[in-house]
Amino acid sequence: MRLNSAENKTQEGNGIRLYLITGFLGAGKTTFIKQFLHLFPFGERVELIVNEFGKEGVDGALLSELGAVMKEINGGSIFCACRMDQFEKALQQSIARQPDIILVEASGMSDPTGVRRLFAQTDRFAQISYQGAVCLVDAVRFPKLYATARTCVKQLSSSDIAIINRTDLASSDQIQQTESLIRGQRPDIRMIKTTFGKISPEFLSYFPQTVSDDTPMNLTADLTLRCVTVSISPDITSYELQKFIEMFAEETFRVKGWIQTTEGLVLADCVANVVSVSPAKNTVSPDAIGILTVLSGAGMPVFSSVKKAAQWYPDKILSISQRA
Repeated sequence: MRLNSAENKTQEGNGIRLYLITGFLGAGKTTFIKQFLHLFPFGERVELIVNEFGKEGVDGALLSELGAVMKEINGGSIFCACRMDQFEKALQQSIARQPDIILVEASGMSDPTGVRRLFAQTDRFAQISYQGAVCLVDAVRFPKLYATARTCVKQLSSSDIAIINRTDLASSDQIQQTESLIRGQRPDIRMIKTTFGKISPEFLSYFPQTVSDDTPMNLTADLTLRCVTVSISPDITSYELQKFIEMFAEETFRVKGWIQTTEGLVLADCVANVVSVSPAKNTVSPDAIGILTVLSGAGMPVFSSVKKAAQWYPDKILSISQRA
């Protein structure tokens, strides 16, 4: 339930309030945003800048209901030198429309270090009042990811609130280990445990009253991640697609893609080695169909594993390529 305007003035400050949402691939950022949107008062205009790998998208009906506008930036992290210009352009376009709130969902591959410094540049973003960052953490996968993907460390270091999500799927040991890792790096950060990204109406008051800007802004490439792109024939069945992904799922952080199969268009998704192949619900650009994106960490033998799996479906897997 959304709040009225009198109930939500704790963190407004002056200007357009901007919140950053971070978290590694599959941590539940989109689900959290659907909850977060309901915290803002009726009548306030919200814009989303979404930068996410394999984005299925926030429900268009929800955005319409809440009067929100969404802009997507694909093909890399908005904090990477290769996409910073697109991010600044999208941000300036949002500022020109004078919304009350801007939510930025960063790519799960992003390094947001120095974001405070970016928004402290008053000559460029004088109308932005940066409120802080939320880091979504998957309670089941975080210990493994924290050890293998430096982006997790960077995202946590740049955030003001850590949300330990999917606690319903995690064991008590996994939750305790996740809390210990977070507390070891950031003893000052506020931690919230939840499921399905659920948050209380008081959540906005958890952001700091002041946000420092003493971290240098460094533009870098996305850290420690390897990307394998697989082109798949529309002659593949949904069953074959699922079995193909299952062969190399153990070596991945995330797998996602819209694939045309003999039964129709499907969304293939794999998080924490759990493969899902289901009918696509959203309208998809034709250019995005037939491409499966596989993300893994440095040192993980995903490329060879995908090539080995493709040998079982020589007529269905059209090409495999890899980039750092």
